Amino acid sequence: MELQHLSLLNYKNIAQADLDFCQGINCFVGKNGEGKTNVIDSIYFLSFTKSSTNVVDSMNIRHGEEMMMVKGEYDLNGVKEVISCGMKLKQKKQFRRGDKTYRRMSEHIGLLPLILVSPNDQELITGGSESRRRFLDSVISQYNPTYLGVLQRYNKALQQRNILLKQDLPISDDLLEAYEQIMAECGEIIYEARSSFIEAFIPLFQDYYNRISPSSETVGLEYTSHCQRGPLLEVIQRDRPKDLIMGYSLHGIHKDDISMTLNGYPIKKEGSQGQSKSYLISLKLSQFNFLKETGSHTTPLLLLDDIFDKLDSQRVENIVSMVSESSFGQIFITDTNREYLDKILEKLPGKHKIFNVKGGVID
Repeated sequence: MELQHLSLLNYKNIAQADLDFCQGINCFVGKNGEGKTNVIDSIYFLSFTKSSTNVVDSMNIRHGEEMMMVKGEYDLNGVKEVISCGMKLKQKKQFRRGDKTYRRMSEHIGLLPLILVSPNDQELITGGSESRRRFLDSVISQYNPTYLGVLQRYNKALQQRNILLKQDLPISDDLLEAYEQIMAECGEIIYEARSSFIEAFIPLFQDYYNRISPSSETVGLEYTSHCQRGPLLEVIQRDRPKDLIMGYSLHGIHKDDISMTLNGYPIKKEGSQGQSKSYLISLKLSQFNFLKETGSHTTPLLLLDDIFDKLDSQRVENIVSMVSESSFGQIFITDTNREYLDKILEKLPGKHKIFNVKGGVID
C-alpha cells in the first residue's frame, strides 16, 4: 500500500497543505511544536477515523476555524482509493471512501492498515492494563473483520450491567443474567482471538528485539485473562455478590492484561530508557509484520514519530536499516535533527524525501 498524496485543510495547526510522497522514506523535520506530529496524525486519522491524540473530534479543527478536511489518495494493491473526512464545528464528521459515505466508522477499519510508533507508546509499559488491551484490539481489529463488532457488543453489555450494579433499587436477576450471557459469549470469542494473536506474535517480537539490541537480554510477553479460570459465565456469576457491593464488574475480558518482561523481570521496573524504547519499537515492528501477513495481505504504512530520542546511534542505525528494507514499504518519519537524519539516510538504498515543517507550513 502507498499513500501518494495528502491534502489538509485546517487540521490542527496546519492551515493548508498538499503533499506528494515517495514510495520509500518520507521525513518531516522541524523543531518541537511546529506541526510534524500533526502531519503524521492526519495520516493515522485516515486509517482509524480518529486522531491518535485527541479524543474529541472537534479538537482537530484549527483554532479560529469552522471546519477541517483530510484527504488521502492511495494505491492499494494496484487500485486507487480516495479516502476523505470533512467536519464542521458542532456537527458529526463525514467519512468517505470515494463518493460513498460510511454509515459506521467500523466498516472502514482494516482497509488501510497502519502502525504508529510514538512517544505515547510508553504507556504500554508504564500505564495501566487498558493501554495494553488497546494495543491488542488495535492489531486484531485490523485483520479480523468481526472482532471489533464483538468487542463493541461486549462493552455495551458490560456498561449496562455496571449501570444495574450501581442502582440502589432491587435488581432483576434475569436482567443481570441476560447481560452476563452476552459478556460471556462475546468475551470467550475475544479471549480466543487475543490468545491466538499473542501466541503467534511472541516469536516475531523476540526476533525484532534481538535485531535492534543484539545482546544476551531476553524479552517476554505473557497474556493473562479471567477466561483462564474456567467458563467465563461461571467466573462472572461466581462473584456477583462482590460486584453488587462494589457497584461494577470485577471479572471479564475488560480486565485482561499482558505481562511485559526483560530477563524475567517486569521491564517497567528493570528496563533502562534505551531498553524500554527498544522494547516498544520491537512491539510495533512485530505488529507491522503481523498485519502484513494477515487480513488484507497488504503492506501497512509505518509511522515513526520522534522515536530516536534516548537511543544510542547503533540502535538508531539498526532500526532505520531494518525499516528501509523493501519488506517495510512506505515509511513516514519525524525528527528534529536534519543533519543527523541526513547522515543515516545517505547510507541507505532506495528513495527518500524530506519535508521541512515550521509553524504549520510544510515545504
